[in-house]
Amino acid sequence: MAASQASLLLQKQLKDLCKHPVDGFSAGLVDETNIFEWSVTIIGPPDTLYEGGFFNAIMSFPHNYPNSPPSVKFTSDIWHPNVYPDGRVCISILHPPGDDPNGYELASERWTPVHTVESIVLSIISMLSGPNDESPANVEAAPKEGKTT
Repeated sequence: MAASQASLLLQKQLKDLCKHPVDGFSAGLVDETNIFEWSVTIIGPPDTLYEGGFFNAIMSFPHNYPNSPPSVKFTSDIWHPNVYPDGRVCISILHPPGDDPNGYELASERWTPVHTVESIVLSIISMLSGPNDESPANVEAAPKEGKTT
């Protein structure tokens, strides 16, 4: 039952995005027969290192969406502190709901079912504009503070 509810919600979100495109990205299905796999293209935000670039990613939704977050993985090469070397995006809203077992994030910063494809992608665009250097997923891409060699 959960998968059919998730499927209906994702179909509605896709239809809404097609009717009302959002500046900065486009989204569609990887394969028309699978509503749970989306292809997203993000345009690099102005005044950032990514300006003018086109970055492709795959958004994979669980069958209990929106109770659990999707995973997002860039298929384009991207060098960013909050993107693992394999392309997986690491931002708070994509972490499972509830308290952070590591104590880094507040429950309010983590996934909640009110998020939509649009709010997720806008959060990723915001991440590109302002990386979180506090807990980098890609340590090599994070700025080195006070390090002299």
